[in-house]
Amino acid sequence: MGEILLVIDAGTTSTRAMLIARDGRCLGSKGAELTQSYPAPGRVEHDPAEIWTKSRDCAAAMVAQAGGADRIAAIGITNQRETVVFWDRTTGEPLAPAIVWQDRRTADTCQRLKEAGEEASVQARTGLLLDPYFSATKIAWALREWPAVRGAGNRLAVGTVESWLVWKLTANESRGGAHVTDAANASRTLLMGLGSGQWDDGLLALFDVPRGILPDIVDSAGEIGRTTLFGGSIPICGLAGDQQAATIGQACLEPGATKATFGTGAFVLTQYGDRLPASRHRLLATVAWQIAGKRAYALEGSVFVAGSLMQWLRDAVGLIDAAGDSAALASSVVDNGGVYLVPALAGIGAPYWQPEARATLSGLSFGATRAHIVRAALEAMAHQAHDLKRAFAADGADWSALRIDGGMVANDWMAQDLADMLAIPVERPAFIETTALGAAMLAGVGCGMFASLAEAATMRGPVTMFQPAMDDVTRGRRLMGWADAIRRTLAS
Repeated sequence: MGEILLVIDAGTTSTRAMLIARDGRCLGSKGAELTQSYPAPGRVEHDPAEIWTKSRDCAAAMVAQAGGADRIAAIGITNQRETVVFWDRTTGEPLAPAIVWQDRRTADTCQRLKEAGEEASVQARTGLLLDPYFSATKIAWALREWPAVRGAGNRLAVGTVESWLVWKLTANESRGGAHVTDAANASRTLLMGLGSGQWDDGLLALFDVPRGILPDIVDSAGEIGRTTLFGGSIPICGLAGDQQAATIGQACLEPGATKATFGTGAFVLTQYGDRLPASRHRLLATVAWQIAGKRAYALEGSVFVAGSLMQWLRDAVGLIDAAGDSAALASSVVDNGGVYLVPALAGIGAPYWQPEARATLSGLSFGATRAHIVRAALEAMAHQAHDLKRAFAADGADWSALRIDGGMVANDWMAQDLADMLAIPVERPAFIETTALGAAMLAGVGCGMFASLAEAATMRGPVTMFQPAMDDVTRGRRLMGWADAIRRTLAS
């Protein structure tokens, strides 16, 4: 068996393949941007064929760099969650665009179900809330509205992105691929019973989704299938949604351990062990991973806009030339000058869950500059995190420290601002690509390289600590301003 783990990290704005050594070192990486399509307001789509071909090509380049397929011990896959792909079992080709997790086209459907009193029952069974963020209403919409999907009959296969990639990796000329999803991804669909780990008949009926189009639910670690596309037979041994993978990569393996990933969105997960979480403050309960049929759970808070705000400031508004400019601009002014930016560019997530909310920029005066606006955008990360911390605390799961990762946290200014506003230590690993690391850890356990996730946690490596240094008065003033900006946003 080889000694290198190959990870496919199929994200929202890009897909990458990475080579990870047993000790956690990254031995190579190749990525490719994914095209974002916005066919109408509130709609976000991807091309499944592009996701596949770019993921395959990146993986092939890494296998070649490793020295061939026999050097690869196993493949781990991590993915943007809730995004739904529709394909033909016979041809293996997509039947429609992928509907992305950020898509809001089913907001009206979710509102009707709420008004019909369905949300409490759905939350009790799934741990989730009724929101277009999740997969079920996307699937139902496609079955109604897209003739190619509706007309495919028993040829139709539906799955999230990891399911699509496993199918394509394991298919060959004589047979279709393996149609599977892991329990962590399945727990994000609104169709799986959180306690049972199986598709729920009542939920399938509620959303009018046929069981036969869905994948089989499997463990997050273990041999899931094999691919022969890269010159030899390589087992696929790890699957997890990106936020669950980051939780594993941050070694949040004991109850109470908490991580926050600042990528396209921002996602906080607190480990719950084998206890089923239940939130009274509009957080989400989710499967963190499933190994040997045993599930570990987490409580989650989801923020829809984080790194994508910097991308918007760069590409759509032109306030920065590169995301890295934000720290220098933020530190060039002594404070935000009373400017607050609530980044509800795709609705607002936990703990408010207002899919129709839109971003607001408030507190502008003639004294406000580009630097104040960019600082307000960065400060919004800590403000949103503070909103989540209060909700977690109200649910009995307050944070004593926070482990951070994702592309945004390379910004020291932002990392320190998080520590200051949350008033707790913030810990950043030297290798911030913990999503890929978590997928590698799962693949390592799945192929027998490690006996357990605890053993694999040595891959995490060294960390940098940020200690809170802000006084209570300054913190309180900022939080009051943010609370006023949130009220304006929700009322608009």
